[in-house]
Amino acid sequence: MKKFPTIVLGMALVIGPVLQAQISVEDFDTIRLYTLKNNHGMTVKITNYGAIITSISVPDRNGGFADVALGYNQVGDYTNAVDKPYFGAIVGRYGNRIAKGEFTLNNETYRLAVNNGPNHLHGGVVGFDKVVWTANPTAGDGWTGLTLSYYAKDKEEGYPGNLDITVTYQLNEDNELSVVYHATTDQATPVNLTQHTYFNLKGEGNGDILGHELMLNASHYTPVDSTLIPTGEIAPVAGTPFDFTKAKAIGRDISKNHQQLEFGAGYDHNWVINGETKPGQLRLAARVHEPTTGRILEVHTDEPGVQFYCGNFLDGRLRGKSGKTYVHRGGFCLETQHYPDSPNQANFPSCILQPGETYQTTTVFKFAAK
Repeated sequence: MKKFPTIVLGMALVIGPVLQAQISVEDFDTIRLYTLKNNHGMTVKITNYGAIITSISVPDRNGGFADVALGYNQVGDYTNAVDKPYFGAIVGRYGNRIAKGEFTLNNETYRLAVNNGPNHLHGGVVGFDKVVWTANPTAGDGWTGLTLSYYAKDKEEGYPGNLDITVTYQLNEDNELSVVYHATTDQATPVNLTQHTYFNLKGEGNGDILGHELMLNASHYTPVDSTLIPTGEIAPVAGTPFDFTKAKAIGRDISKNHQQLEFGAGYDHNWVINGETKPGQLRLAARVHEPTTGRILEVHTDEPGVQFYCGNFLDGRLRGKSGKTYVHRGGFCLETQHYPDSPNQANFPSCILQPGETYQTTTVFKFAAK
C-alpha cells in the first residue's frame, strides 16, 4: 500500500454557483480535498483518497451550522492501520460481510481476505476506501458535484473481473446530497458499493446519538449469526427491538435482552426496505430527527436494503476534526446496499454484475430542520 505524507485537509477546490471567486486547490501527491457548496450555505467536503466525505455542514432550526459527519483533518488518520471505522468512505467491491471470505460463481470458488473475525468485510485489506480515485468536478442546473472514478483490476482483493467504477456526488439547492454509482465489468462479479458516513446531527464529537429519533421504512430485517453473517431468514420486526416503523429514540430498546442485539453489540443489521426495488426509482429508507437541534436527515434509495449501524465499536480512542473524542455510539451509519453475504444466499436479491450489464444505483441524503 502506498505511503502517504501527513496532509492537513484544509484548502480545497471549491465548487459552487460562483466559480470564478471560489476556486483554490491544494495538491499533495495526488491527494486533494474538494468542497461543494450551495447558495444556502450547506457544504460537503470530499477527498479523492477513498472517495471519502470528510465533512457535511448543515444548519439547525435556528440557522446555526455544524459539521454532522465524523472524520479527520489529516489523510494520515484515514490510513491508520489500527482503527478502521471507514469514516465517510465508499466501500467495495462488496460492502458489508461475505461469510468466511469466499463465494462460488460459475462453478469457481473465489477466496477473499478474511479481515473481520472469520469473514470478509468491505472489500478486503485494501478496499475502495484505501485507494486514490481520479476526481473531476462537475456542475449542472442547480447543482454542483464531483465525479470520482477507479479501475479495479481482475483478482484485486481476490474478486474476478476488471471493474470500471464511477461515483458521483451532487449537492443541490434543496440541501440534498446524492450519490450515484455506476460500474461495468468484463467478467461476472459481485458488486455492492455503499457510502459509509457516520452521522451525528448534534455535530460531530457532540456526545452519543442515542437520543436521535429514527424511522426505518422496513417491516423486515435479516437476522445474523454470532459473526454477523445473515442466517438467510427475512424476519418481521414487529414485537422486537428492531421495529423502527414508527420513529423512536435509537437508545430506547438498545439495551433490551435480545440475542440479535447481543450478536451486534447493539444495532448492526440490514433492514429490508419496504416496496418494490426498481432501478432509478427512489423510495424513503430512513428518517432521523435530532430533537435538540431540529436537524433532520432523510435517506432515499433504489437499493433493497439499508444497514443501520450505531457506532457500537467507537470507544473514545479516536479524536475527530474538532479535537473531540468519538464516544461509544457517537455516530450512526445508514448504508444503502444489497443484503450482506448475498453471493452465498440464493434467496437474497442477486448482486452479480454480468459483462454487458451496467451497475447503477442512487442514494440521496436530504437534510432539513424543524
